[in-house]
Amino acid sequence: MPETVRPAFAGRDLPLTSYGLPFPEAAARHLRESFQASRIYVICSGTLGRTTNVMNRLSDALGSNLVGHRIGMTSHTLWSEVLQITKDTRTLEADAILTVGAGSLTDGAKIIALALANNVNTPEELETLAEGPKKRKNITPPTVPIVSVPTSLSAGEFSNFAGGTEDNLKRKYSFQPPSRGPQLVIFDPDLVKSTPNSIWLSTGVRAIDHCVESLCAIKGTTNASDELAKHALSLLVPGLLHCKQSREDRDAHLQCQLGSIDAMAACTSGSIELGASHGIGHQLGPLGVGHGETSCILLPAVCKFNAKYKANCAQQESVRLSLIGDPVVLELLRSRSVDVGSADLGDILDIIIRELGMPRSLADVHVGRDQLDSLAANSLHDRWCKSNPIPLNDQSQVLEILEMVV
Repeated sequence: MPETVRPAFAGRDLPLTSYGLPFPEAAARHLRESFQASRIYVICSGTLGRTTNVMNRLSDALGSNLVGHRIGMTSHTLWSEVLQITKDTRTLEADAILTVGAGSLTDGAKIIALALANNVNTPEELETLAEGPKKRKNITPPTVPIVSVPTSLSAGEFSNFAGGTEDNLKRKYSFQPPSRGPQLVIFDPDLVKSTPNSIWLSTGVRAIDHCVESLCAIKGTTNASDELAKHALSLLVPGLLHCKQSREDRDAHLQCQLGSIDAMAACTSGSIELGASHGIGHQLGPLGVGHGETSCILLPAVCKFNAKYKANCAQQESVRLSLIGDPVVLELLRSRSVDVGSADLGDILDIIIRELGMPRSLADVHVGRDQLDSLAANSLHDRWCKSNPIPLNDQSQVLEILEMVV
């Protein structure tokens, strides 16, 4: 299959996406030719680095241009690890960062590139780059380019935003532009067939969450963003269901990867304000819950909450009709004897997520009732809780959602 290289988003030169070549060949070619990089630092997934020959393949492809690597980062991107790698890349004078793995590595690379540009060395200095009262006025944009080979579907590779978790408080902070995401994202559907179901399918639901909260937003949507999100759903939902049936289905994996681009394009276009599934999920993550799992647990409940208070009923109905118009989804609902006419959006999402075998409660991911109050309090700091169709301004509102999934 010949390589396809194209802008990920219409009307924007970057980021680029590449697919069709094995990832080591594509990475080596573009790092040398497109970015003129000669000192490359690799951040590789712990699972891939320890159990596969990924690093050997990269070493063969990059040769002497590979100056250092890190195997594995903790989920949700701990500040302590970000600062360790920042020190390594600075010492090695790396002129490009290559990530191979899921979203936490990509978020890490974004923050590392920002820290390098601003000579940050400590947690206190790092906090001045994050959103919050201590953010410095003048932040230098990153100059070290990032190339990513994702093995999940969260699609954070296509965003300039990053999340990082302060180790002591377990609170996740947002890093926003001038932070910058990867300039090239390489898809290799053969590589991702080995991604565990728990990651591949759950992060696929995360991409669905991007679509649903974009379509159900009450501010900032456009006809173009709606079309992107609906197209992404038409790729992601049947693609994920096919992947669940067979992890050898190469076309289904590539279909999901391409769908994840449009999902991110939808939610980052214009000025869309996402909702509480993202907002609460950001703070649920540091309790040990994966990026995708937070969406699996929260998205149907947030839809139910917003519908209860009649915030975005027309938007939810439009998404519901899109889903039941897909023959794969309709067959699934009928096989479960679901009354399609009475099932609301939350019900349909619940059935899809359960069919994928993903967690549907906090108990499933070992988050207990004793953690709800602090989770709710932290969630109120997140901007997407404030922009939920029913703004979450009180801890009791967050707890009402959490009670649905406890």
